[in-house]
Amino acid sequence: MYSNTKQYKIREEIPVDMEQIRKLFIMPDSADKFNEFGNELLDLIHNFFAEKGGIHSSILLPDLAKLFSKTDVPDAPHLLKNVLYEIKTNVISHSVKVGNPYYIGHMTSAVPYFVVLLEMIIAALNQNQVKIESAKASTFLEKQFLAWMHRIVFNRSPKFYKNNIQSRETVLGNLTLDGTMANLTALLVARNIAFGPDGKFPGIREAGLFEAYKYYGVDRAVILVSKRGHYSIDKVGRSIGIGNQNVVKIPVDSKNKIDLIKLEKTIMEIEAANKTGGPKTKIIAMVGIAGTTETGNIDNLKEMGLIAKKYKIFFHVDAAWGGSVLLADEYRYLFAGIENADSVTVDAHKLLYAPPSLGMVFFRNGTELRAIQHYSNYIIRPDSMDLGRHSLEGSRPFASLKPWATIKIFGRDGFKLIFDHAFQLTSVLRGLIEMHCNFEAMNQPELFIFNYRFIPKKVKEKLNKLMIKLENEELNDPKNDLIKVKYLRKIEQINMALNDLNTELHKAIREEDDSFVSRTMLDCPQYFYQYCVVLRAITINPLTTPDILQEIIEQQNKLGVKIYKSGFESRFNKL
Repeated sequence: MYSNTKQYKIREEIPVDMEQIRKLFIMPDSADKFNEFGNELLDLIHNFFAEKGGIHSSILLPDLAKLFSKTDVPDAPHLLKNVLYEIKTNVISHSVKVGNPYYIGHMTSAVPYFVVLLEMIIAALNQNQVKIESAKASTFLEKQFLAWMHRIVFNRSPKFYKNNIQSRETVLGNLTLDGTMANLTALLVARNIAFGPDGKFPGIREAGLFEAYKYYGVDRAVILVSKRGHYSIDKVGRSIGIGNQNVVKIPVDSKNKIDLIKLEKTIMEIEAANKTGGPKTKIIAMVGIAGTTETGNIDNLKEMGLIAKKYKIFFHVDAAWGGSVLLADEYRYLFAGIENADSVTVDAHKLLYAPPSLGMVFFRNGTELRAIQHYSNYIIRPDSMDLGRHSLEGSRPFASLKPWATIKIFGRDGFKLIFDHAFQLTSVLRGLIEMHCNFEAMNQPELFIFNYRFIPKKVKEKLNKLMIKLENEELNDPKNDLIKVKYLRKIEQINMALNDLNTELHKAIREEDDSFVSRTMLDCPQYFYQYCVVLRAITINPLTTPDILQEIIEQQNKLGVKIYKSGFESRFNKL
């Protein structure tokens, strides 16, 4: 069905002709010719959106791999129409329908149709944002967009933005490839500030990590972040030279927010150790999360800001997931304190509904990025407006056009409606789960991410009885420690069986392919931080409705009951 022979037949080769090659770099003399391929391409995209059926194609991964296993690089040119046909049959036909309203499993969702057309403009203009000589108008549009987003995050005075929106000296932020690069930019700035030039020392950028540690008299440098922090912070630790072991994970409370008491205790312990003559530690930065990737919760940014100020620590907020919600003033209270951060990251390819991927990083004062500025005689000179002076990446596309246009088309009022709908969906889903006898809510969502698991009524009752027994005051007596351990072990055994059950349920959901939720494993505070497999739903698609959510839960319940009856009921009866 998917043989290489069929692939070869559609790849009609054409003679190598420089004149034919040259024509591919300019618009066809006839507009009809350009429109012919353009319309064909738009039809392919439209048909993909309109196609009914499952979220994933039925092709198996090994068969899909075979379609792209030919190792010979094409020698002869192929007709454009044939390559488009191959894209249609081998790529589009087997792509995931992430815009489907029944797809509620990841942060990738539906995008407005007009961004598809904006992508065509970006490709056609082919601006390189690193240099104003290759990005004239787009440089100023990008700076305007950065000022807009900086304003919704930091909300500084109108005068501040008037003075800085197109300033040569002030850099309010950077567009980056994604959230990882945005976090890397912010924390590299923090590292360079922490080990900056100081009299005889030229700074870590010039001298390197070893000399910086020696000059500042420290043995290690650390970043503090909650254990719910995105794994990109670990990647940053590796990339800036401090290592994973020095990304210090602070425990979370019952609401999946950083434990402020343990955060400050960790800082105080570091300061105390520094004064005793033992190994010395420098805290590069403290990271707050505004939308944890797994649970959608927001750290107490206001209190974290006060702690950062008290101990003079660079305060970075990773708002890659939630930051765009600040477009709606009604929800600003959720992010109280974010305006006091030193830097903030936001992802446009999440709640600004841009296609992947586009990260952003903003700095409160607009001067912090000088800590990583660089120049080159041939492309980015000190006195230029070149955006590349303060970015880690080199060449960058004119990606800001997509969120810039989207904000203009929707407006803040339009985004408020989108976020209202997403909050409603989250609330509806939570209600469906909490009222259902065979499901259990596993987190208290704040930003459109809800965790839950399938747990048959009988098993739920057994688990609840054990939890009630553990809360019995008599078990606080040290004499009853053995009994307490026995109950904890029983709870752990039930949770382990539930983990297997929910893993099987998730596989069955994938096989049915009528809907999709993702799966993760969390150390759950309500169960003494035992690890639990949970289903993870992300309710941000404007096309999803409460009725669709009801259908999804009904389907999952049917599958769950069937799996429980066929292979798990006897196992739970023995526990």
